[in-house]
Amino acid sequence: MPDSTKSTAPDILLPTFSSPMSIIVATEKSSNLYEADRLLLNDVAVKWAEATCIAENKPNDGLYLQIKDNVLGLADASEKKVLPVDVDFASPASMYRKQHGGGRKEPIVKAIGLKGNDSWHVVDATPGLGRDAFVMASVGCKVTMIERSPIVAALLEDGIRRLAMHFPELAERITLQHGNSAEVMQYFKGESVNAIYLDPMFPHKKKSALVKKEMRLFQQLLGHDPDADALLPPALKLATHRVVVKRPNSADVLAGEKPSMAIESKKHRFDVYLCQNN
Repeated sequence: MPDSTKSTAPDILLPTFSSPMSIIVATEKSSNLYEADRLLLNDVAVKWAEATCIAENKPNDGLYLQIKDNVLGLADASEKKVLPVDVDFASPASMYRKQHGGGRKEPIVKAIGLKGNDSWHVVDATPGLGRDAFVMASVGCKVTMIERSPIVAALLEDGIRRLAMHFPELAERITLQHGNSAEVMQYFKGESVNAIYLDPMFPHKKKSALVKKEMRLFQQLLGHDPDADALLPPALKLATHRVVVKRPNSADVLAGEKPSMAIESKKHRFDVYLCQNN
């Protein structure tokens, strides 16, 4: 599992925590996975010490992290019937998407600009639950996710861990850095970056249960992305080929910058900025 790293510049936009988020084991002690859950609990608490603390019982209200059946999830104490949100790169939905009409036919892959057997290095600077990062990795890209929230980063890291158990070749293509993307991209170290993908949080109007649950938890944890415009300038300087910004069809362009072209789908569009940094 890759170590989380931070940029050398101060992460002035990182969220602050008045108190660490509670993390508990919800698996029964009689379960075969209980000991594994306890080990995972300790690993998460140690690595993300500033953002988490071990608790014996879930809180009466607010968000908390839960470990059950060796899976780390984000839960809401006020929603007793709603399952925790976790990162599952190998979920049936992801696998189906990959095997049926996915891969290089995906709009995001076309927007990134992959052709033939290209194997690009892509930075996903706003990974969320990592679904788009998984699509890009599944077509051969090496993907570096940059996540500024320690809680979301912990979820993503757990997703990579579990993906490696079943699809190690895919997990090897996905790495994670913890930090403010706008800062990390300015001081990025390592191999060159062919493309950068941005999908900043945008208020959702739809009422579907999945969108409502995931976006409500994320917006409660992170808020919106009022600083999203700050992502575009460093991305344009770092990428050698393209910067791709995913936006709802009704949304304005990011930072007021007109893209080179746009690829539209039914619900979203991908604004493509061609770069000449190579």
